[in-house]
Amino acid sequence: MAKTNTTKPVFFFDIDNCLYSRSKRVHDFMQDLIDEYFITHLSISRDDAIMLHKKYYKEYGLAIEGLVRFHKVDPLEYNKEVDDALPLDGIIVPDPQLRRLLEDIDSSQVRLWLFTNAHITHAKRVIKLLDVEDLFEGITYCDYAQKTLVCKPHKEMFDKAEAEAGVTSAEDCYFVDDSYLNCTHAQARGWTTVHLLEPDDPEPAVQAAKYQIRSLEELRDIFPQFFKPSANGQVMTSQL
Repeated sequence: MAKTNTTKPVFFFDIDNCLYSRSKRVHDFMQDLIDEYFITHLSISRDDAIMLHKKYYKEYGLAIEGLVRFHKVDPLEYNKEVDDALPLDGIIVPDPQLRRLLEDIDSSQVRLWLFTNAHITHAKRVIKLLDVEDLFEGITYCDYAQKTLVCKPHKEMFDKAEAEAGVTSAEDCYFVDDSYLNCTHAQARGWTTVHLLEPDDPEPAVQAAKYQIRSLEELRDIFPQFFKPSANGQVMTSQL
């Protein structure tokens, strides 16, 4: 992704379980495919696969990073058998409410940028199915073609996002993600961070970030300065 030069702030949006609800169960399908990959390619039991999968995810942010580090797995082959094998058609569909929310954001005040740990093929597939691919200026993703994988919540991934989006100050970075860990790191970096919870998620003992929401529509109320005025001159606010 080429660097963009701008003085406007950037609002970074995560993709999976953020632009669409976890109730779609895409995460569950993905976990099953990852476990099957561990079982097949590492020749281990299902219990060991689940344990190792969780260990790599906790330690590195992505299961694939542990597979590359310790098992010399080809990330692009993994991507074909896991992310790109997900049965997304018919599960993820155009979301008019999401599109309306993004269209209501004033591009003269803030730029929209995608920020994901997925490889580019999965990321593009999801935003196309959601019918929002034309509303973001760019995307920072985990590039599986690189020798060293860089992903959230590592500092290098946030460095990459800022460089690619062309922002030079953490004060110009706004971020929404469903991951508690990603949000804590973004918040510590100085980004204005919003942790997205599902409606039935329990309250965390300690908030991950300054803001905590259960619907992206709440962004209207938190950041009214980024939304277009309505016909009567008032900023559009959520009806939740």
